[in-house]
Amino acid sequence: MSLLKSKYLFLFLLAFGLSQTTSFAQREIYSDSTALKDRLYYGGNFGMQFGSTTLIEISPIIGVMITPKFSSGVGVTYQYFKSRYYYGGQSTSYGGRVFSRYNILPNIFAHAEFESINFDHLGYGKTEYERIWANSLFLGGGYFAPFGSRGGANFTFLYNVLHDNLRSPYGEPYVIRVGFVL
Repeated sequence: MSLLKSKYLFLFLLAFGLSQTTSFAQREIYSDSTALKDRLYYGGNFGMQFGSTTLIEISPIIGVMITPKFSSGVGVTYQYFKSRYYYGGQSTSYGGRVFSRYNILPNIFAHAEFESINFDHLGYGKTEYERIWANSLFLGGGYFAPFGSRGGANFTFLYNVLHDNLRSPYGEPYVIRVGFVL
């Protein structure tokens, strides 16, 4: 798919999500006595790309609504990468993250996340890859498009304030994610 078609697809999905008129939070909490299992939510991201470059990503999360507007959670990430253009051919990345969200409006949230990823890194002036840990602190926000009273899709726009061009698994400090929660 060309880059232009990808942009149009993204804009269509964003417009569709923003056009939702029903407002639901990720979890509805009616009192402090709501059971923990009713305040938990699960979800994450899953991605695949095949062709001359193969990329498979699995990033599950689990979160808990602490108040009707504030939630926190944890997640793990695993990525498999293989390319005929990549020196070394294939690689894996893995790590974890902790995050917090605050619902500003029923479908609009602020997001903060600390992530640590272990990946193959080719340092400046080096000829061999080494495994390193890279830390990221993402700040941003997003939109929650509900699929009923308990689930939906998250469209999140984040900026990595700790981005280092020489030691980051991300090419840019900006990250856009689309994920699902149940």
